[in-house]
Amino acid sequence: MRKTSLSRSVEDYLKAIYSFNSRGSAAGTSELARTLDVQPASVSGMVKKLAEEGMLEHERYHGVRLTPEGEREALKIVRRHRIIEAYLVERLGYAWEVVHDEAERLEHAASDALVDRMADALGNPTTDPHGAPIPNRDGEMDRTQHPTLDATSVGAQVRILSVSDRRPGDLQLLESAGIVPGAVAVVISRDDEGETLTVSASGGDAVDLPIRVASTIACEQDEASTP
Repeated sequence: MRKTSLSRSVEDYLKAIYSFNSRGSAAGTSELARTLDVQPASVSGMVKKLAEEGMLEHERYHGVRLTPEGEREALKIVRRHRIIEAYLVERLGYAWEVVHDEAERLEHAASDALVDRMADALGNPTTDPHGAPIPNRDGEMDRTQHPTLDATSVGAQVRILSVSDRRPGDLQLLESAGIVPGAVAVVISRDDEGETLTVSASGGDAVDLPIRVASTIACEQDEASTP
């Protein structure tokens, strides 16, 4: 997986489309415009360009999906981003709530050779600081789709697998409550309106999580709690 001469804008598009596709949905023009903070007309132009270059397939009114070539390029970017996040946290002491924006800037400049050296120095981690899987040099990674905390039944005990790295405030809240990858959490209650989940992690104090936050936390049933 060697770094190609794609522009920063193209890399941002490929990574954004991959994010939608990896959740099982096509990426629409309006969704991409919001995600990338650009005008819909700009999205249409880039989609046409990338389709002509064989990076994606576009079906009118049905959104876009990456071709195998487009996905390979997207996974290179995902790998660079997540390795950089891991390096910033593990070796440079960055807090996990600030590394996303830093990695967004660095991922476009770092060569794959540099990222490979970072990965080697870290022992070739398989997940980033937030629990997201890291593609290996061949673009392979764990693609298992796990349930999210908002779908967990009251009383269930789960192990936290990953959290979203997009909102620093959410990450600060989760860290203070001990809701981090690897932690065991129990869903204590759900409010009547279905807007808040009360959770306790590793025996700590209970915390009220907005469903919006809980929906970004991947988890699995904790084996220790299985009868």
